[in-house]
Amino acid sequence: MDQALLTFYNHLSEGVDVFYTSDYCYKCLYQPLISVEDNNHNASAVVSTKFTLTMQVESQIGKAVLCRWSQTYEEGGHYAVWINQHLTNGTCRHTVDKSPHNADLPLLVAALLLSLIDLVFVVAPYIYRRPCTTIRLRSVCCQGPQHSVDDDKAHAVGSDAENPTQPKQTRLRSLDTFRGFSLTLMVFVNYGGGGYWFFQHAPWNGLTVADLVMPWFVFIIGTSVALAFRSMRRKGVGRPQLLRKLTWRTAVLVLLGFCFMNYSPRDGPLSWSWLRVPGVLQRLGFTYFALSLMQTLWGRREIPATGGRRWKPVRDLAPYWPEWLLVVVLEAAWLGVTFLLPVPGCPTGYLGAGGISDEGLYPNCTGGAAGYVDRWMFGDNMYRYPTCREMYQTTQPFDPEGMLGTINSIVMGFIGMQAGKILIFYRGNNVSILSRFLVWAVILGASAAILCKCTRDGGFIPVNKNLWSLSYVACTGCFSFLLLGGMYFVIDVKGWWGGQPFIYPGMNSILVYVGHSLLGFYFPFSWEMRFQGSHWEWLFQGLWGTSLWVLVAYLLYRKNFFVKI
Repeated sequence: MDQALLTFYNHLSEGVDVFYTSDYCYKCLYQPLISVEDNNHNASAVVSTKFTLTMQVESQIGKAVLCRWSQTYEEGGHYAVWINQHLTNGTCRHTVDKSPHNADLPLLVAALLLSLIDLVFVVAPYIYRRPCTTIRLRSVCCQGPQHSVDDDKAHAVGSDAENPTQPKQTRLRSLDTFRGFSLTLMVFVNYGGGGYWFFQHAPWNGLTVADLVMPWFVFIIGTSVALAFRSMRRKGVGRPQLLRKLTWRTAVLVLLGFCFMNYSPRDGPLSWSWLRVPGVLQRLGFTYFALSLMQTLWGRREIPATGGRRWKPVRDLAPYWPEWLLVVVLEAAWLGVTFLLPVPGCPTGYLGAGGISDEGLYPNCTGGAAGYVDRWMFGDNMYRYPTCREMYQTTQPFDPEGMLGTINSIVMGFIGMQAGKILIFYRGNNVSILSRFLVWAVILGASAAILCKCTRDGGFIPVNKNLWSLSYVACTGCFSFLLLGGMYFVIDVKGWWGGQPFIYPGMNSILVYVGHSLLGFYFPFSWEMRFQGSHWEWLFQGLWGTSLWVLVAYLLYRKNFFVKI
């Protein structure tokens, strides 16, 4: 899978060496692929088909470059390269011995089947003409009970305490749907994403589908915190109670991540020597703690509804100036440490992957200051197989959930918290809500474009999920506002969609995430695959395991069973 066979036929009177580098690998050294003897000998090598490769053929005697070319090889193809003599130079001629197969066909078939299933569930209520009384179709067209899962009244835009004579405010289903969509995609990615590179994390700089799910989840945490804490304060919950609640939830998340998500039966006996200290739930826990603490200390009980025209454009911002000041300080700290901290053996402000990147000048500088801080704090108790290890041939451990990245995770959650404040302040005025979402999306998108210069590697601050760079936060924040705004319009404003099936895992997110992490490698969620040479079984297993967890969430929803921290 994701491989092609290259056979080199050497018709020269001297041997040749073949080197390669991936065009995705930034300023990487050429790596040896194969050597071919002289006088009509041939040799074969397997190459990756994920990214475009630049191949270079050199003579073994004079080390002269005979030919060089760039090509994206296709999965399963057999290619021949004929190295011939032409005057005083060598030439390379390419032929295809075996046509490659369509690696995207499984994905296309799966998309068509899922679209057909979705169409059936949409059309079925109209066929029966009794959508809200037919038991089997009730979950398709009717709103279920409005439960709060992760936060008390987290997604209600109003409460009975505001005005007892007004009808009870309904829960914003778009928030649960957004969370559930992110979680479902996260589960699919963790099951391998069908083996497709764009459903896996980028090797270093750049953005793939897999790189979007974590910041989306953090964004929704911030939105939920803004709504939940306002609701609890309006109920009369005091500051000591809020502090106890946020501390308890943080401790549970951190302990879940550290004690349970660290271990798999495949790892063998538990050992402190390989135990990972940072982690996904640990980062979510600290992010939640920081956001909740800001809301507890500086969140206002009332948002002013009146004011002069001067303050009207920033009425949802000005009351929270202490929070903004803290976020600015945090981001200044990230920028200062990232670009000013001296790292032994590395250039100050280095953001590269190390290894063979940058002409191999900084092999032990993976992550620059971020990697240095984590290695100083955690030693070897961190992630040992970063996404850059295969392509960039790095040797240093690097944790994508490290300390510096957690600062920008808090910033990402704060952006989501701003979305929650917009929902609160402009409740009942959908045009204003959607307009503010669009303005934020434009501001964040433009900021990301400036920081990365609309390039993958050549910007001031490249988009990088491993580092949780500032441009990465701005870019994913832009997508978050657009996606949440779209779901809010379709689900809560127009009522065209109830959020199914994503709303079910979104209302039981902790159970689904912890459950799939602990049980994901057991039958019936996964099995030992027999046909690993193509994407068919990989994709089927990923979709099957993900669908089972969505089904589990739906059945628990029907039983009114929700795991709440």
